[in-house]
Amino acid sequence: MANLDAGDSGGGVEGTYFPRGFNLKTVVGPLLAQSYRSPVVERLKQLDFAARAGPLTLRLAREFGFCYGVDRAVEYAYETRERFPHKRIFLPGEIIHNPEVNARLAERGIRPLPDARDPEVRYADVSRDDVVILPAFGVPVPEMAHLRAKGCLLVDTTCGSVLNVWKNVRRYARDGFTAIIHGKHYHEETRATVSVVRAEHDGRYLCVLDRAEAEVVCDFIRGRRSAGDLLATFRHAASPGFDPERDLGRIGLANQTTMLMSESLAIQEMLREAMRERCGEAALGERFRNFDTICSATQDRQDAVLRLLEDGGLDLMVVIGGYNSSNTQALARICAQRLPTFHISGPDRIEGASIRHRPAGRHEEATTQGWLPDGRVVVGLTAGASTPNNVVGEVVERILALRGLSAGDLAPA
Repeated sequence: MANLDAGDSGGGVEGTYFPRGFNLKTVVGPLLAQSYRSPVVERLKQLDFAARAGPLTLRLAREFGFCYGVDRAVEYAYETRERFPHKRIFLPGEIIHNPEVNARLAERGIRPLPDARDPEVRYADVSRDDVVILPAFGVPVPEMAHLRAKGCLLVDTTCGSVLNVWKNVRRYARDGFTAIIHGKHYHEETRATVSVVRAEHDGRYLCVLDRAEAEVVCDFIRGRRSAGDLLATFRHAASPGFDPERDLGRIGLANQTTMLMSESLAIQEMLREAMRERCGEAALGERFRNFDTICSATQDRQDAVLRLLEDGGLDLMVVIGGYNSSNTQALARICAQRLPTFHISGPDRIEGASIRHRPAGRHEEATTQGWLPDGRVVVGLTAGASTPNNVVGEVVERILALRGLSAGDLAPA
């Protein structure tokens, strides 16, 4: 490990905050490649993302797996261990939503902290001499303030797309607009985003999960639903003291970056139309704002899987990624609307003739027998933005093994 002096700021701010890593890519690069690259995936790419082996045809979406923000976060975590070989290093929860990656970091002595909402509880074991890696989702403003007050070293891997959302919701709060956030109010990214809203002039927010919840907001705006009904629906997803009459007069749209793009756009148009009916076209610009805050990598992966589905000929889809990964869940939802889809967290979920998977829209695993039909079958594959190539490759090898095949049997489709 690179044993650099702890007083060297390494490009950080004031020697305690490091938002750009430690310029150790040449040191950790070989380790990252060894841990996460996959010759099987590279072979599929060489075969133009489609390969045949015996009766199986495998077709891989052209955009899948690790995005830039995730790649950067993982690299910074490995650099941090190299940079501070003798320090305790902590991580609030998971750096990304992938069990394989988080397990490997734990093996390197990067310790996860409990998911406590109170910073005093969550960071009770952290001292001034320790290092805390901030995850790609970011952390809530009170947690950041607590960590700065402790004086510990902070390595910030917050994704640039998340920072873009924060910039826009700050603007909403400054201008007196309530931020309507399409996202899961309990998700780490959304929890950080709403804390940014609250920190900016005590801003107001409302988190909308889906079209059904957006319709509740639209009904109130149109005068078809009472404030009490709305507050009952959003009791865990609104800013403290939320007053629908006051706070839904001027609204600005934002997204959790990993949500389903088509649903975000639909919710945006639903709310725009409701505000148009309430205040008229002339006043709409003073009452409604929107910004596209879906990250480009999320959109690219959704677009790629849509192209794969539209090309036709698939018998089933396998979607690979953590069960708590929102962008992977979105990919599974897209696929499940078209054909049998199996969202699995890793290769261990394939158990011969049975597969353990998370059905789209469900919270529990299910087991399906005979999931891979006999005879000729075309399998589509994609992976969420937090899934490394080695996991994708191991899934492919498991599927091939079910037919007595190996990666060496892959040939042009």
